[in-house]
Amino acid sequence: MPRPVRVLPAPGTFTLDRNTTVSGDTAAGEWLRRHVGAATGLPLAEAEHGDVRFRIAPEKIAVPEGYRIEITERGVRAEAHDESGAHYAAQTLRQLLGADAWRDSPVRRGPWPLPCGEIEDHPRFSWRGCHLDLARHFMPKREVLRFVELLAAHKLNVLHLHLTDDQGWRVEVPGLPRLTEIGAWRKGSQLGAGPHAGYVDRPHGGYYTESDLTEIVAHAAEHRITVVPEIDVPGHCQAAIASYPELGNDPRRKLEVWTGWGVSEHVLNAEESTVEFFRRVFDHVMSVFPSPVICVGGDEVPPHEWERDPRSVRRSEALGLSEPARLHGWFLRRIIDHLHTNGRRALSWDEALDSGERPPTGCIVASWRDEAAGLRAADAGYDTVMCPEQRVYLDHRQSDDPDEPVPVGFVRTLEDVYAYEPVPAESPSSVFQHVLGTQAQVWTEHLDSPSRVDYAAFPRLCAFAEVAWSRSAVRDFSRFRARLESEHLDRLTAFGVEFRPLEGPMPWQKRPGVPGDPR
Repeated sequence: MPRPVRVLPAPGTFTLDRNTTVSGDTAAGEWLRRHVGAATGLPLAEAEHGDVRFRIAPEKIAVPEGYRIEITERGVRAEAHDESGAHYAAQTLRQLLGADAWRDSPVRRGPWPLPCGEIEDHPRFSWRGCHLDLARHFMPKREVLRFVELLAAHKLNVLHLHLTDDQGWRVEVPGLPRLTEIGAWRKGSQLGAGPHAGYVDRPHGGYYTESDLTEIVAHAAEHRITVVPEIDVPGHCQAAIASYPELGNDPRRKLEVWTGWGVSEHVLNAEESTVEFFRRVFDHVMSVFPSPVICVGGDEVPPHEWERDPRSVRRSEALGLSEPARLHGWFLRRIIDHLHTNGRRALSWDEALDSGERPPTGCIVASWRDEAAGLRAADAGYDTVMCPEQRVYLDHRQSDDPDEPVPVGFVRTLEDVYAYEPVPAESPSSVFQHVLGTQAQVWTEHLDSPSRVDYAAFPRLCAFAEVAWSRSAVRDFSRFRARLESEHLDRLTAFGVEFRPLEGPMPWQKRPGVPGDPR
């Protein structure tokens, strides 16, 4: 899982044992030795001509990230287009070894058989992402590393980290200490959603040091995942303004890091000093994250402060803008140009299309409000990532049962997620060529612990991974569910994932009395 392009079973097995050796010109052998070796207790020693061989062979495997595995009674041969393909071949072998191969230490001596046959596989989309919101609820570094491994196990290759918002700033920036001394902490948190939401009077916060983020990036690279960081501007910035009031539109007003959910009306001012402040932030982000893509946010930017603030009105006039609301696009353009000048590509949410200034050529548009926004972006020549909230927001409720914890958003069942088609069949070819792929979203307003993230994400993220990897012609929900129930949930259990059972939440996964806001 996700389902390969072609599987050709054959009789017999090849069994891994203490004498099994591994060889090849890729990092996949070392990954197999470290992770599968730890689970099985087998040394999987390196040898010149191993029983399990990995080889990079783009002349044979034409599609990027593709691979081919042949398992016979004599051994395993895995050929791949590139290092990513070799890694996915190793992930596939771990799945074939059974659930206990997903553990950190051995729970049995073996045997460890692999079924004979051939597997040919490659992805449909180059961007197979998952967004994780660390701003609303901080997750310890060890949990982010674990989440990376779960994405890789499902052949997802982009981790989009939402690192700043009104409710918290999670990135240590040299020379700007108040961003984490003040912006990383809030006094409490809204509990639930809707008009009857409550409040938890308990401080919350945390942030990642430069070393933490470097470790996350390195761990992700080992698992063939690109980490795309997001610093959200010019809205969703209350934590930054609370840290440095001069960034806001009324520096005399002392804001606090927001304890509620939703969209704060407090946005950045449009002074050159504020642009320069965030250039400095993005320079640091670029030094830590080697990703070719950096997200600038750009979503949900209310113009009310600019419209009421005489300084902002004068600033918009001086810039030749028809109205203060267009400061949104002006600010985004300044940051995006800075990223592009430094050899990176900006990713913005789809509001950038309506911000008053078209995004520069080369900007990627993440279509979250609906699929139409992504189609509009693609039609205008922008590469796009499809991530509509109506289809792939995994924090939304999984059923309309009253026991569903914190019932927010749309009902999106496992089958709903599996049925998602990122590129509508009627789309013209010009749209197809600009859709880089798709991304699931995990927002954490109502996911206040790693176990709650597990519950919301799995097993729906398994379904999404198959949407992103496998072509729609080979997808069949009844067969997917059978594979899930017969084998894959056991793998998740062995890995320690606190997923939502298919029949509904366990008693300890419910949140009685916490109000929601269903749509």
